[in-house]
Amino acid sequence: MGGALLHSLRLMRAGIVLAQHGVRFWPQGMRVPFLLHLARVLTLPITVVTWPFRMGKPRERRISDALASLGPSYIKLGQFLATRADVIGPDLARDLSFLQDKMAPFSMTEARRALEDALHGKVEDHYVSFGRPVAAASIAQVHKAEIQDPVSGAREDVAVKILRPNIERRFRADLDSYYFAAQQIERFHPPSRRLKPVAVVDNLKRTTDLEMDLRLEAAAISEMADNTVGDNDFRVPQVDWRRTSKRVLTLEWIDAVPVAEKERLKAAGHDLKALGLSILRTFLRHAMRDGFFHADMHQGNLFVDDDGTIIAVDFGIMGRLSHIERKFLAEILHGLITRDFRRAAAIHFEAGYVPPHHSIETFAQAMRAIGEPIHGRTAEDISMADLLGQLFAYTELFDMETRPELILLQKSMVIVEGVARSLDPNLNMWTAAEPVAREWVEQNLGVAGQLRHAGEGAADLGRIVADVPRLVQRAQGTLDAIDSIAKNGARLDKAVIRDMAKEQARAGWWSRLALWVGALALVAMAYSMLSQ
Repeated sequence: MGGALLHSLRLMRAGIVLAQHGVRFWPQGMRVPFLLHLARVLTLPITVVTWPFRMGKPRERRISDALASLGPSYIKLGQFLATRADVIGPDLARDLSFLQDKMAPFSMTEARRALEDALHGKVEDHYVSFGRPVAAASIAQVHKAEIQDPVSGAREDVAVKILRPNIERRFRADLDSYYFAAQQIERFHPPSRRLKPVAVVDNLKRTTDLEMDLRLEAAAISEMADNTVGDNDFRVPQVDWRRTSKRVLTLEWIDAVPVAEKERLKAAGHDLKALGLSILRTFLRHAMRDGFFHADMHQGNLFVDDDGTIIAVDFGIMGRLSHIERKFLAEILHGLITRDFRRAAAIHFEAGYVPPHHSIETFAQAMRAIGEPIHGRTAEDISMADLLGQLFAYTELFDMETRPELILLQKSMVIVEGVARSLDPNLNMWTAAEPVAREWVEQNLGVAGQLRHAGEGAADLGRIVADVPRLVQRAQGTLDAIDSIAKNGARLDKAVIRDMAKEQARAGWWSRLALWVGALALVAMAYSMLSQ
């Protein structure tokens, strides 16, 4: 329980920093707990003092400055929460989407030491030349280097990504504090339980664990390369596995035009409208066809080579969708595009996303309210933030539990739609998506697709049948143990009971202390109630 005090102090510090930057972290429209109302009054004097320093700064800049000053784990937290508009509200999610993952680079001395520890031997044993960092983010930084082919002697430029020193320890400490905060929210604010705050932190932990093992990023690149081997308009960098480890990743250096530099793209003779359409459909193919997609396809991670091929980089955040989820998404998308709102509603019930005590017809009405306004309008006229806000509002109205993998996909679609729209402002993402959705539906929900999945199901059934004897044996052992407890009871001697009572009393004292400190932390964080 002593850890609760430390976590509360860390959260209090974070609350003070957020307050100093005038950041509101409580979604508008959600009922505010009494403690935050009280804290607003208590922190009013500091608001007056800090207001001149915040004056004139846009809201998203204040959020970026606050999270950057708190350190790398808070930058990642902000980027992750940008995908969770259902938790923090669409306005704050939109502001966080502007958060740039940029930090000061660590020194060349530290970079060389990290390389030598990870790859063994001197830097010169692996690279002909090793330059200064060209990009630095919260978890890692990238250097440009050269390697030499041992046979031909030819030199080749590569990108070398290196984890920050001690980054794992820093993230572990902050994640423990996030877990503490999420547990308190679930305990004292029942309306938030539907949003599963602890599960949100679980997802953040899984994401950062994957990002901090660069072998897994290399494996993601390799898997996407296999998935897209037949795609003529998309590719990924080649991985240099000999110079890759948990803390170092070596890749082909991409010498191409960034998607953000439209004038250079035009000068190179590229059709911007065709590129926008290609980026959007590429992403949808990865999500629907492969069930494996790049979840951070912003402009800084996309390049275009001389022949118009799109090249993606930075595979730290990836999304996966099972066949069931892809079926759900394809039919939803197809239903919205074709205005078959009842079918779009029915598959929510089939997938178990909407509890059965609700009416399909009523939910279809809600789907119509979302789908009708998008028809006949260009992406420029459609506010994706408003659209997502409606979707999240209906999830609460119909008692739908949060689906993190679908929310990550929705967030990624918003990013990709923004990139595509920057190249073609008149692009209608729904019309562009229709052929991809229709093709997936025909291939997977038609007769051939159903036969294929039936065959896969038969193979699974065969494995289960083969495993039945072992399962029965384990089940019988469990039943015997339960039967023994039922007959004989579970016995504790007096000494054990006395020790348990002491521990309970001690834990109760620490719990009360932690709650008081937690309340103080909430007071400090209550600047989130202040106007921006």
